Amino acid sequence: MRWLSYFLKCVLGSLLAMQIYFVIQIGVWTTLNPSSTAFQRSEQWRLCSWHLSCPIQKTWTPYNRISANVKRAILVSEDDIFFQHKGVRVEDMQKAWEKNKEQAHQHGSQSKIALRGGSTITQQLAKNLFLSSEQNYFRKTQELIITGLLELMLTKQRIFEIYLNSVEWGEGVFGIGAASVHYFGVSPENLSREQAAILAAALPAPKCFDKTQYCRRANFNFPARQDFILENMDRVALAPVPQKAASR
Repeated sequence: MRWLSYFLKCVLGSLLAMQIYFVIQIGVWTTLNPSSTAFQRSEQWRLCSWHLSCPIQKTWTPYNRISANVKRAILVSEDDIFFQHKGVRVEDMQKAWEKNKEQAHQHGSQSKIALRGGSTITQQLAKNLFLSSEQNYFRKTQELIITGLLELMLTKQRIFEIYLNSVEWGEGVFGIGAASVHYFGVSPENLSREQAAILAAALPAPKCFDKTQYCRRANFNFPARQDFILENMDRVALAPVPQKAASR
């Protein structure tokens, strides 16, 4: 049994080292901007492989240089009480769990159907920064741990800033800086309400929104989603910008 004890110690040591790495990395991001995310690197490899030239678009935009229209539209689309919760919306996760069980029962355990996530902005960011897109209990547990670390170590504005600058908005298009230029040819601070709603409506399926070749297995009514976002943008609250964020 000595080998089993040694094996378990190695596994636990590896898991602990992984958590320490996450803590250190998040601590660095309190002041420095992430150069890339795990999801971005995965997409860059898928699109570019070993090629030197690569169609990846990303430009960092400080929080105070992003239009309030964009912030409100994203909150309506993805997480309307982001500034009120602690990183997880338990009720939404329970609904997602029930929906996924229902789909698994209808389509079988081997089905390729997409699972409903029920994820907050912080959870989405945790997954994009560090994790793969696999659907399993270990990855979801790790996502929750990273979510807690993000909420503990970063301000809400900083989490939202990193999210807005790292989320996917099309094939090889990451962050609001690249998306605003890619689709409308303007800077993020000059996006109108309608343009912000269009970009926010794209987030559930950004590749499909960008290129129809990715829509073969998807069924998204982007115009209806845009209308819903426009109707509800004024009811979401934005937290005041901290002095540090305004001067970054």
